[in-house]
Amino acid sequence: MSEERDRSGPLDPMSARPLYVQLADIIARRIASGELAPDRPIPSENHLADEYGVARLTARRAAQELRERGLVITVRGKGSFVVERPRAQQSEDGTPAD
Repeated sequence: MSEERDRSGPLDPMSARPLYVQLADIIARRIASGELAPDRPIPSENHLADEYGVARLTARRAAQELRERGLVITVRGKGSFVVERPRAQQSEDGTPAD
């Protein structure tokens, strides 16, 4: 069962890291791996909330975090889309390099 829920498994509510940052990291890894392709939408806030068992506000904050990292853009009424080329150089784990 943990294998099937591998994507949601990394969320640790007892961690000092906020859930929205953990969720943003998961989505960033999915973008870096190519699972979420450039110019294609990421899952909606409602879908992320359901898939990962978090509040919709947590999913919204994760999308905001991804925008701040330069990984997605949000189009009002359409959703959030993976950018063609991230603004910052990406490290292997999908987080911006310093």
